Amino acid sequence: MDFRPHHVALTVKDIGRSIRFYSYFGFKKVFYTETDSFYLAHLLLDGFFLELFSFKDTEIKEENLSLWEDLRKKGYRHLAFQVRDIHRTLERMKRDGVADGDTEVGKGRSGILYFFVKDPDGNFVEVVQDDRRF
Repeated sequence: MDFRPHHVALTVKDIGRSIRFYSYFGFKKVFYTETDSFYLAHLLLDGFFLELFSFKDTEIKEENLSLWEDLRKKGYRHLAFQVRDIHRTLERMKRDGVADGDTEVGKGRSGILYFFVKDPDGNFVEVVQDDRRF
């Protein structure tokens, strides 16, 4: 068998706002439809799809958890993007208002450099610089 990643699906409150947020990371909208009950968009980046759902009649419960509290829940935790220069990327993201002024680069136990931001619905998005060679 030949498995490779295809997509991750997220349910979001405002699909237009989420499309704009993920476009910042390079995703391009390649499909969009609206039904009586929901909106659906497919965003594409380097052969990987991000599938966004937004339901018209469903209230999304807002949670404001810390990263550590969020990691302790079952299910999807975060989406990660790799960059070549994490410090330059963070500076640009702060300047562009995607990362707040308190965001700092950390070093994980695995040795990679990282920081987190939140999307418009509070989902964690990680940015990493992983220079390991396997």
